[in-house]
Amino acid sequence: MAEVQTGQTLGELAQRFIEFVMMQAQNAALFLGQIPNPKTGEGEVNLELAKMFIDQLAMIQEKTRGNLSNEEATVLRNTLSNLQMVYVEVSQHVSKGGAAAEPSPAESASAKPAADQPEPQKSAPQASAPPAEPSNEGGGESKKKFTKSYGS
Repeated sequence: MAEVQTGQTLGELAQRFIEFVMMQAQNAALFLGQIPNPKTGEGEVNLELAKMFIDQLAMIQEKTRGNLSNEEATVLRNTLSNLQMVYVEVSQHVSKGGAAAEPSPAESASAKPAADQPEPQKSAPQASAPPAEPSNEGGGESKKKFTKSYGS
């Protein structure tokens, strides 16, 4: 039935897993307005769909806990935490009636890839890097609100 996979196969599986995480993150970033829509060339925000992709990554993190390599777990954890922070920022911006289609300069600055993460072969989502420093607007209240909406 199940064969033990060794050597290059494990490396290939790790790369596929990271690519899967990056693909999900790209979709979330697209719906957070971080990546322009390929058809219109403009950023669009759909918080419901962005939340769906973020929730899927959180589910993957929970279901694979203890079964990932350090590299896989780090990529997943950093990607998820960054997407969650961007989600909170965008949802607050939308609730204030701001133009949600364009990310703020702070969001764009926090979207640079980290040196400790492997570079995917194709374009990585902007939201895959760990946050350099969390935004302290509201004294950490943003994270508290987020935890309530995504708590398990």
